[in-house]
Amino acid sequence: MKNQLPMKLGNDGNDDEEERFEDIELEAKFVAKKIKELIDNKFLVYDRKKEVFRDIKYSDIAILLRSTKNKANIFEQEIINQGMPVFSDTSQEYLDSIEIQTIISLLRIIDNPMQDIPLVTVMRSNIGKFTDNDLVQIRLSDKYDGFYKCLQKAVINVDDELKNKIQVFLNNLKMWRKEQEYLPLDELIWKIYSDTGFYNYCGLMPNGDIRQANLKFLFEKAKQFEQASFKGLYNFINFIDKLKIGSNDMGSAKLIGENDDVIRIMSIHKSKGLEFPVVFLSNVNKQFNMQNIRTDKILIHNELGIGMKYINHEIQVEYDTNAKTAVKNLLEIESISEEMRILYVALTRAKEKLFITGFCKDFNKQMQNIENFSNIYSKEKDKINPILIKKYKSYLDWILLVKSYEGDNFNKNAVLNIYTKDDIIKENTEIEDDNESVIEKLNKYKVDEEQLEKIKQEIEFEYKYKLSTITPTKTSVSAIKEAFGDREKMPTPLGIPDKELIDSKSQKSQSLLAVPKFLKNQEEVDLTGAQKGTLIHMCMQRLNPKLNYTKQMIIDMIEDMYLRKIISLKEKESINTYKIMQFLNSSIWKDMQEAKQVYKEKPFYIEVDANTIQPENNEDKILVQGIIDLYYINKNDEIILVDYKTDYTEEGKEQELINKYRIQLDLYKQALERSLNKKVSKTYIYSVYLGKEIELC
Repeated sequence: MKNQLPMKLGNDGNDDEEERFEDIELEAKFVAKKIKELIDNKFLVYDRKKEVFRDIKYSDIAILLRSTKNKANIFEQEIINQGMPVFSDTSQEYLDSIEIQTIISLLRIIDNPMQDIPLVTVMRSNIGKFTDNDLVQIRLSDKYDGFYKCLQKAVINVDDELKNKIQVFLNNLKMWRKEQEYLPLDELIWKIYSDTGFYNYCGLMPNGDIRQANLKFLFEKAKQFEQASFKGLYNFINFIDKLKIGSNDMGSAKLIGENDDVIRIMSIHKSKGLEFPVVFLSNVNKQFNMQNIRTDKILIHNELGIGMKYINHEIQVEYDTNAKTAVKNLLEIESISEEMRILYVALTRAKEKLFITGFCKDFNKQMQNIENFSNIYSKEKDKINPILIKKYKSYLDWILLVKSYEGDNFNKNAVLNIYTKDDIIKENTEIEDDNESVIEKLNKYKVDEEQLEKIKQEIEFEYKYKLSTITPTKTSVSAIKEAFGDREKMPTPLGIPDKELIDSKSQKSQSLLAVPKFLKNQEEVDLTGAQKGTLIHMCMQRLNPKLNYTKQMIIDMIEDMYLRKIISLKEKESINTYKIMQFLNSSIWKDMQEAKQVYKEKPFYIEVDANTIQPENNEDKILVQGIIDLYYINKNDEIILVDYKTDYTEEGKEQELINKYRIQLDLYKQALERSLNKKVSKTYIYSVYLGKEIELC
């Protein structure tokens, strides 16, 4: 059976130049395409065990390279792009895989969004879903500022569709930046997978199992990193950068083994003793590595000894000594002999069909050069002249040298095909006839209408209780209030709370009491307005209605909290006693002093209709939990409900505060009325900022 030698023309470079990666990529595309053709055409191979011909399998094919470094991963990726399984001992660099690059870029902008390249990488990915046109529109908002700033500015000028896309992206980024402050790194990464659907998306890509395994592997590495002495996102990114700088890698996750039905990529050395029905010997244009022999000033041979350069310091010259020349010549001959043995191994691995592929700058010129020298140096005892073997230093040159010497005998055993770069690019590009209409294209295919209808029904199927799948079984009053501030607003899906709407009470789970001690000792850190509001709220909850407070008593209470280490010195100094005294002068406080019963910080659970937060859902119930700041039974046996609010509120705009918290207080009211089996007579918001009570009608 004839062996095929596809030789492809290049248009740049020379024999001594470093190989161009674009040439290797084109060669890999050619090989992947040729393998795909063999599989699709069911090329027959002989099964020696069963003594029958059978269709070719992936495991019947091997790709051999003289050196797999920086090449095997390119061949691997092109085979993956063709949808075929592949195994390589030097698999694609883990940190260079597209799925890991995307997540690492996202982690970089969570740490610092002012990085253009990682930001655009994420935006252009399935996570951001921005198109090239979107990115151009965003850049046009400011040609000179950073891309993150352009993103924020673009919201003003772009159309609604792009504006919504930008707002969703910025909201998600804001959420992840908040969460990275308290979530362990591995939990943050998995939450990103969940929030974006990126993990599932990668599973649908070619070789999705391996991509998902890579993402799991990153999650595990982050978990291991968190258990080390250095923690946090910033340190993890530095760790990744050091791996890249040091040309190191974490090692890709592998789901495919060498014994599975896969195409194998290996070095010629590792193929010794193995045989495959079909072999691709690729990258045969690679020059032999003689660099050390040519440039080292000292050469060593186990028989000839040491060869060195002679240096004359007086006249500032250096040249090879006879000893070094002898050692260099012998080492060169031995290297060429070793390359000949390696080529013999490569040529004898194929049982039925051998493909040899390689690039050259100008095939006709190179072939003419070889033929000219072949005419000058005749054969020696039916062998190619050793001078030519030594002159040419690549497998491709040697094979063409054999063709020149053997002529017709060569053509009996091999077929030489020549391809240009344009030929390969054209083969790997789907070309459609623009003059052919879509209808004409569809008419080429026979369609089973019944089967088509079944597929359509499956695609368009909608679960009857779809709303129930996105309705939480349990939520909090604060979450409902965050979802929509008043009844006039349409409900939005829960899950990404608007942090600006969180009141001081809903932040109790993040109150100052929960701040670690090492942060509480940092007295120089200024408190936020929300933290100051929480402190006043705490003091108001500690007031005893049975006492008649003076200002000094308030100061003493705050001092006692400090001495008992409930609050820090900075927090003590930040408490505004005037605001507390305002409350003591309110009608609510005077009413409380005469009340029959006073209840503070009372937790509750209440079951409400799902349409409270999802108007379309009239089927389900939701369990809502919350904490009522204050309610009391006054002297007239009336139930009075009070909620403290520390929000900034302008005088005369009390209705805005009512609108903001009406749903929250309505739920409190329902909970009280159900548990006490009695109507709530009055509901108040006490505005700490205004120092007054506001009654809800």
